[in-house]
Amino acid sequence: MILSFRLSLRRARDRVPAPLLLVASMLLLHTGSAVAVHLFDTAGPAGVTWLRLSWAALLLLAVGGRSLGRAVRTAAWRDIAATAVLGTVSAGMMVLFALATDRVPLGTAAAVEFLGPLTVAVLALRRRREALWILLAAGGVLLLTRPWRGDADLTGVAFGLAGAACVALYIVLSQRVGSRLGVLPGLTLAMTVSALVTAPLGLPDVIAAADPRVVAVTLGTALIHPLLPLLLEMAALQRMSRGAFSVLGSVDPAIGLLVGVLLIGQVPVPVQVAGMALVVVAGLGATRADTAPRRSGPGAAESGAAGSRGGEPGGAARRRTPTPV
Repeated sequence: MILSFRLSLRRARDRVPAPLLLVASMLLLHTGSAVAVHLFDTAGPAGVTWLRLSWAALLLLAVGGRSLGRAVRTAAWRDIAATAVLGTVSAGMMVLFALATDRVPLGTAAAVEFLGPLTVAVLALRRRREALWILLAAGGVLLLTRPWRGDADLTGVAFGLAGAACVALYIVLSQRVGSRLGVLPGLTLAMTVSALVTAPLGLPDVIAAADPRVVAVTLGTALIHPLLPLLLEMAALQRMSRGAFSVLGSVDPAIGLLVGVLLIGQVPVPVQVAGMALVVVAGLGATRADTAPRRSGPGAAESGAAGSRGGEPGGAARRRTPTPV
């Protein structure tokens, strides 16, 4: 069964168009987040997140335990350490996003967290005028959160901003780990570290809840988030150009908004729809600037490398969700 799963994964990676893999990844990611929201009242955001990470780690160890053992034996210690750091950052990213979605709508949390990779992409361009895209996205977030109403949950927004910082670190680390350890071993090790790191935060809530239903449901949601979205996104990253990946990645917050409407009933008001449009336009604008022809020379080469995660595809604005490797 395990061998069959791995073969199916390889066939999907090779035969399904990369853009379709990325769109499926985003849909699954937000669907898993929406399902998790319904469990927060029982086991809390940290408890639900820990269970999902733990199940994902156990499933990955069952599927890729042998390849992980071989990769660890042959890898340099600095690569293993980088994977451990990546797992820690991934844990922070998921817990903070869960805490944010417990307080603010799913689409709003996705848009706030999108500020992290957008800022990384714009700063990599090293052109002051491109800071306009950060300001535009920030304006969109203001329209989404509407702090002037007095009932905005600023704590939820703060969790989203902290998650955005984790996503930025995640982008920097992910490509190196994937290229050194391989997709499945790197993801398995990073997910295991994530589960261990979040255990002190989530285990007390799970014990206090003592609800077998939550344990069972999180097993199912672990497949649709984080396991399958991460695997699909990693496969897409290896086969897409930077421009194509970034264009699709820019609509990720809008997908989060749509899933929130359909699965949670979080219907936005017109001003929030306008705010989401600004966030998506900002992501597309940064993508346009990142893929525009540049002058030749050492400066241009350095800028291009910075905008593509060390020269690899997929380096412009991208929300989480979260390629760990």
